[in-house]
Order: sequence, then C-alpha cells, then structure tokens
Amino acid sequence: MVPFRKILAPTDFSEPANNGLEAAKLLALRDEAECILIHVVAPVRMIPPSGPPAHSGLEMSTVMQELEEGARRSLDEMAAELTSEGVQTRSLVVRGIPAEEIAAAAEEEKADVIVIATHGWTGWRRFVFGSVAEKVVRLAPCPVLTIPSPVEKG
Repeated sequence: MVPFRKILAPTDFSEPANNGLEAAKLLALRDEAECILIHVVAPVRMIPPSGPPAHSGLEMSTVMQELEEGARRSLDEMAAELTSEGVQTRSLVVRGIPAEEIAAAAEEEKADVIVIATHGWTGWRRFVFGSVAEKVVRLAPCPVLTIPSPVEKG
C-alpha cells in the first residue's frame, strides 16, 4: 500500500467527527502524513419577520463572520493538540455547502484520502439532514474512508 501524504479530515465538532479525527491522526502518524483539518460554515437560513421591515441589529454577514471565527479558534485548538502529538497539521475554514466544499478542498489540496465520520442517522433524520459523508463519497476526487458512529449500548 502506498503511504498517504495528505489526509483531509472534515469536522463539524460533533462526537462522531472526533472519532473521524482520531482515525485521521492514526493514519497520519503511521504514514508521517500531513493532516488538513477542515470545517465548512454552511449558509445560515433566516426567515424574515412578517410585516414591515424591522431592524434587529443582526446582520447576516456578522453572524457568518462570528461562526467562521469560532470555527477557526476550535480548529486551531485541535491542530495544536495534533501537532503536540507529532502530526503535521493545518486547518481550513471555508463557507459553502459542506460536501461540495470538502470535495473541492480535497482536489485543491491534492489530498490522498478524506477521512470523514458518519453520524449513523437513519429514517427521518437522514431524510431531513441528508448525509454529508455520503455526498462526499460521490463527489470526492480521491478515496474516502468513512468512520461509522459508535453504536450506543443500552
């Protein structure tokens, strides 16, 4: 097997995503690869109030900027932790549709593999929220390793 040199590791900061990052870290350590963390800030959809225009003081550009800054801080913390464990790490925060942006970043970065977690949603949740991992598999220019969400024992 040819070693990986660049691993793209998307995160939405969920527990399943943390499992995906752990798998990416182990691959990166094994192959001495660079691990590129990515978070996609999806467009926020707001329903305008009915009636005459009201000024709530909340600008969408400000909301998006705050979401990006928060994501950047979180990714920088994750990157620092991975770096302290011996993994060469970078982080990217982009805006857009998650699956499309992840696939585009993989192509732009010339990633050897994408390591992405699945949430394990079924039924109506999968119908409503869709599966980013499934879409990434279809769009990606490179192999995609999906890490399933752990099964809860109850």
